[in-house]
Amino acid sequence: MTETLTPSGMRIVMIPAKSREETGQTERRLRVAAYCRVSTDQEEQESSYEAQISYYTEKIGKNAEWQMAGIFADEGITGTQAKKRPEFRSEK
Repeated sequence: MTETLTPSGMRIVMIPAKSREETGQTERRLRVAAYCRVSTDQEEQESSYEAQISYYTEKIGKNAEWQMAGIFADEGITGTQAKKRPEFRSEK
């Protein structure tokens, strides 16, 4: 702890942060979710849909600071209105 006075006479006390070891906390990881969608259920877009899910699953899994919170996906649903996309609105 360090204490100093400012030119105006205010007292400032600086309390250093404790390390995770000192506080007994484990390292926290950021929870990350992905949202994937295609606008039609045509076969050509189905591979895009699967590729999006695969990409984000791998991307999140490779980052040691991230924890997978879920994949939200709407297949073959228009993107013009959120009310038509149940996974987009999901609160998992």
